[in-house]
Amino acid sequence: MQTLSKNQIRDVAAILLRDAAQRGLETGSQLPTERSLADTLNLSRSAVRSALSLLEAEDVVSREVGRGTYLKHDPVAAMVNFEDDPSSLQSMLNDIGPSDVMAARQAFEPMALFVAVIEATESDFEEIAKTVDACEQARDYDEFEMCDLAFHRTLMNATHNSLLLRMYGLIETARKSDLWGTMKRRGDSYERRHHSYLQHVKIYEALRNRDGRGAQEAMAEHLEYVANFLRANVRN
Repeated sequence: MQTLSKNQIRDVAAILLRDAAQRGLETGSQLPTERSLADTLNLSRSAVRSALSLLEAEDVVSREVGRGTYLKHDPVAAMVNFEDDPSSLQSMLNDIGPSDVMAARQAFEPMALFVAVIEATESDFEEIAKTVDACEQARDYDEFEMCDLAFHRTLMNATHNSLLLRMYGLIETARKSDLWGTMKRRGDSYERRHHSYLQHVKIYEALRNRDGRGAQEAMAEHLEYVANFLRANVRN
């Protein structure tokens, strides 16, 4: 049996994500079985298994014994990290500065909450509340940043809108750039994290009360705070 190289495995992972996108799958969707993917895409089962293991290692999917494989991220957004030329893709992401990311977030996220207010389910509210609690318990920058990403992602999941989720996926990918992390880490403090947590609570409570205008205004206030924080931590 031929052993695949790391690059070949990444190529197969990109094929699986492309297939998932074409099927209209999104965050939380279950992927077809290994056998089905192998047959449909004309791949060996070992290649599919290796690619799924890579996707699991990179937190794109979760594999649950006896249940199947589920997407943890939108496949279109995840494909950014699995295309044929990762160096050019990384260069593209590095060209998107934090100010551009924040401008996109400020234009997009507050308005998306109007959809979430209408479409969110009790299960969505429970997931959002878990991320809010996790932000309160975060002990350092890395933990808080992970919880913050999860908070904003669960808000977008609550829209149940495939197009909005795919658009947000690109924003989410861009905000994971090295420059973004460096700027936020530079000014990190307990006070800054706690203030963001309190703003998360305000957003959640407005959403929970089905208050679209309140949720929009709370999100706009939060993102303005983040934008000002980033501007204050730019090296001259």
